[in-house]
Amino acid sequence: MTTRERPTLEAVARRAGVSRATVSRVVNGSTTVAATIREAVNRAVDELGYVPNQAARSLVTQRTDSVALILPETANRVFSDDLFFPAIIRGVGMELEAADKQLVLMMTGSEAGHHRVERYAVAGHVDGVVFASIHGADPLPGTLARRGIPVICSGRPMTAEPPVPYVDVDHAGGVAAAVRHLIATGRRRIATIAGPQDMVAGIERLAGYTATLRAAGLPELVVTGDFTRESGITGMRALLARDPSLDAVFVASDLMAHGALMALREAGREVPADVAVIGFDDFEISRYSDPPLTTVRQPIGEMGRTLARQMLLLITGDEIPESVVLPTELIVRDSA
Repeated sequence: MTTRERPTLEAVARRAGVSRATVSRVVNGSTTVAATIREAVNRAVDELGYVPNQAARSLVTQRTDSVALILPETANRVFSDDLFFPAIIRGVGMELEAADKQLVLMMTGSEAGHHRVERYAVAGHVDGVVFASIHGADPLPGTLARRGIPVICSGRPMTAEPPVPYVDVDHAGGVAAAVRHLIATGRRRIATIAGPQDMVAGIERLAGYTATLRAAGLPELVVTGDFTRESGITGMRALLARDPSLDAVFVASDLMAHGALMALREAGREVPADVAVIGFDDFEISRYSDPPLTTVRQPIGEMGRTLARQMLLLITGDEIPESVVLPTELIVRDSA
């Protein structure tokens, strides 16, 4: 059995009746080749089944046509029932696919993971790096940016030198709308299960809660969770123990809010008759919880798509993208 030889650049050139250099320019996307010649080359490529050698092409274009999406979390967190990461991955992936780019998914839930990603990116295996979330003063975005690698973050980095562009949502504004809704419906003892305070999302959602209650002259009652269902359960139990008369709770994620609903049911509290509950995300789970969850919608899919579009601008160097803050929206259902 003979193995069919892979068509070469020279074979395409002979078939199209042009030089090898002309074929190379067409294959690498040059716009300086006449339309008739480009059509002849593309026809020869199709007839011969020519597939460009990616390694050789990268030497010419200085591009890999790949973008890394970094998830600074453990595998257990990424592949849990938290729907944030699948939505971000889907949004980034769809936009990159439309641009004929490859998505490289990497996790950095440990110090070794950080070093691995840094080595991989600095070695030139990807054209740019998208961070799906940032914890604390993570130095990696700034480190890669200083090495000249295009970087963009989901969520405003707490520290980054040099500053890197980001795509985020209006956390504080969304929470303020939620708390004002609770106040308008007569709630006066409004607690919160805040998100992690080493993430801008957790910090800004708590700030929105605090500022709105202080403006209304109402007391604050705060516990902190980690965006998991389990922390919603334990957080709600702690709040009830500290103030059995509380009549509302804003929960900084839908998954934690689902845990809070479970804890309230366990304690014999009716929602919303005894305690109103509002979450943040508008995951599918919010529509099918019991009762359906009032929540602040953040456009996670659009965040992913915007991250990819901004990264493509960074890679091409056509323009330096501005940071983007997307709006949030209060979705009123039965729980509040």
